[in-house]
Amino acid sequence: LFVGALIPGLILVAAYALYLLIVAWSNPAAAPGLSDEDIGAYDEGDNTYLLMNLLPPLLLIGLVLGSILAGAATPTEAAGVGAIGAFLLAVMKRQLTFQTLSKTLSNTTKVTCMVFLILIGASVFSLGFRGVGGEELIHELCTHMPGGKLTAVLVVMLVMFLLGFILDFIEITFVIVPLVGPVLLAMGLDPVWLGIMMAINLQTSFLTPPFGFALFYLRGVAPTEVTTSDIYKGVVPFVMIQLILLCALAVWPEIATWLPEKFYG
Repeated sequence: LFVGALIPGLILVAAYALYLLIVAWSNPAAAPGLSDEDIGAYDEGDNTYLLMNLLPPLLLIGLVLGSILAGAATPTEAAGVGAIGAFLLAVMKRQLTFQTLSKTLSNTTKVTCMVFLILIGASVFSLGFRGVGGEELIHELCTHMPGGKLTAVLVVMLVMFLLGFILDFIEITFVIVPLVGPVLLAMGLDPVWLGIMMAINLQTSFLTPPFGFALFYLRGVAPTEVTTSDIYKGVVPFVMIQLILLCALAVWPEIATWLPEKFYG
């Protein structure tokens, strides 16, 4: 799945960059350059500072993802490697204090508890849903839709997209995917392609109001003159870019499956 997401992810980044370039070219005021004062704050002749601050995080990212892609570690084990690497980086930068460590452990515990509570609730819901015959109902609906598996995938993608407006990706992953995933896979769909399709669809939940995580992050750092409605309007082109990529992936599944086949056969 990680390997399969590389090409779609690079395409998505390239599409974002192309859109920003077009906006900056057509409306320079929308993407103003740095002022002379900001430019003067940087020493153009000293690249060592930039390299020393950029290289360690890049190495850490490469180590974590590389261990997963090489099959040397599971995502959980790679997360442990990332945590140790981040700990060592904090020590090297002399930023590791008892207060920082305490806050990190507290935040990690809160996030872990939140995820586990969602997982427990999703498991209870799935158990009850299966107990009343819900899984058989979904199987019947998907297999008897006109158009076969194409229509089934389209309906599932549409439901996940609409749920992204009101739920975050964790709830959708834990509740929806276990119910529809086995049914779609039983219809003969490629698991890597289906997983990447769902991942890109869930990515839109970060941008769709009113519960988009990225929107809240931006609201927290944006100046007061930028209203929430401005953010909602500005995110529309990026959602459209993601949907276009989703359609392209549906038409050309090789975008997601070609690289895994080269890596793992």
